[in-house]
Amino acid sequence: MSEYQWRYHGEAPKAGRRLVLLKPDELHLALPLIYRRIKAKNISLQPTWFNQEINNQEQAYFALEPLLTELVQQRKMNEDIVPLLKKVNVSLNAYFSDLGWRMIRKELSQIKKRQKKSHLEVSNDIIFKLKHYMQKQQFDSVDQAIDNLLSEHDAIK
Repeated sequence: MSEYQWRYHGEAPKAGRRLVLLKPDELHLALPLIYRRIKAKNISLQPTWFNQEINNQEQAYFALEPLLTELVQQRKMNEDIVPLLKKVNVSLNAYFSDLGWRMIRKELSQIKKRQKKSHLEVSNDIIFKLKHYMQKQQFDSVDQAIDNLLSEHDAIK
């Protein structure tokens, strides 16, 4: 089993993707989300997201929060975060329920997807010219057309 593999509280699913814990390369996106989700008010709003086996949620929060703070500090100082990340992952695994972690991973996936896309405002005249260029050059997407135009521009220079 991988060191980043989620340890299920209930029965592990028979099919589908297995849950994974936080990996070092996704911390910059995950930490703000985790900080928002571990707050005590969320426990009352979405109790099924949190491990019901924990006797004292408040105590679990006070164990997890300093670890997260230390992880942020170590990241800022470019120190080795892997040993501390393992501790944080163990605490997160204990803090959230299987459903809750699935929802966290789902939100993180959406954040990652949004990071990959940008939206530019372009006038209708330029869009018309770009679509004409796409049709003339037989491109399937705007990305292909813009990439080709930029490549041609670089080749001219």
